[in-house]
Amino acid sequence: MISASMVKELREKSGAGMLDCKKALEATEGNMDVAIDWLREKGISKAAKKADRIAAEGVAAVLVEGNQAVAIEVNSETDFVAKNDEFKELVQSILTLLMNSDVESGDVEGALALPINGATLNDLIISKTATIGEKLTLRRFVKLTKNDNESFGSYIHMGGRIAVLTQVAGAGEEVAKEVAMHVAAMRPKYVRESEVPEVEIEKEKEIAREQLLNEGKPADRIDNILVGKIKKYYEDVCLLNQVFIKAENKETVEKYIAQNGGTLTTMVRFEVGEGIEKKEENFAEEVAKQIAGK
Repeated sequence: MISASMVKELREKSGAGMLDCKKALEATEGNMDVAIDWLREKGISKAAKKADRIAAEGVAAVLVEGNQAVAIEVNSETDFVAKNDEFKELVQSILTLLMNSDVESGDVEGALALPINGATLNDLIISKTATIGEKLTLRRFVKLTKNDNESFGSYIHMGGRIAVLTQVAGAGEEVAKEVAMHVAAMRPKYVRESEVPEVEIEKEKEIAREQLLNEGKPADRIDNILVGKIKKYYEDVCLLNQVFIKAENKETVEKYIAQNGGTLTTMVRFEVGEGIEKKEENFAEEVAKQIAGK
């Protein structure tokens, strides 16, 4: 019988997670010393020491197969490791696994529990963390399914720094890819106006109102001026409102797609490390730590 106190003791000694410690003790019939070796053999004990590190580099990638598509972001601690062949192979393995699974879009926990090579995806990532020497994480992913009258457009920018996936109904793959390239460059936050949270619009109005008052604009004219300000805000953050980057006559993305007989269904844009608070470290100190084996 594996007790909670035994799991706690092993966790303190190894730094591994509770579930991994429980598995180790069950596999070794409760032998603490053998369980520690078991964790080390699996690479879990070594990987656990890196669990509190910040992984804000990595790769964003897309895989399209027929009517299915997957976009993912897999993180590492440094850009150097992101270019490592073993890391790239891991990314491709995750893409293929997700493509052929029933896990729902965005369900990272479910994805990590998927079986692969006699273990789970989480086990594989832990093992690679140990062998590569940096914390690795599957941060997010999206799975899309299209109909035969729809097209996917994918675009990878800066070697995987940015990955974009678009889905367009009624237009071809070339149009979908052109839109994906626009998304990579122009960084829209939303597809259409209705997706912008009301609280965000009110905040923009408040900021603009204060600016106008500070500029000495008459109070009775401010509401009318705000209409134009918010229109401009939509043009900045909503994909369909943006001027298409390749347009010669300032047509919008929405108009470009419509002129080609289509409508935009979905947009996914992953930029590596976006929204992750990065830890500033002294490079010389970090190298010294690596040499010391910490």
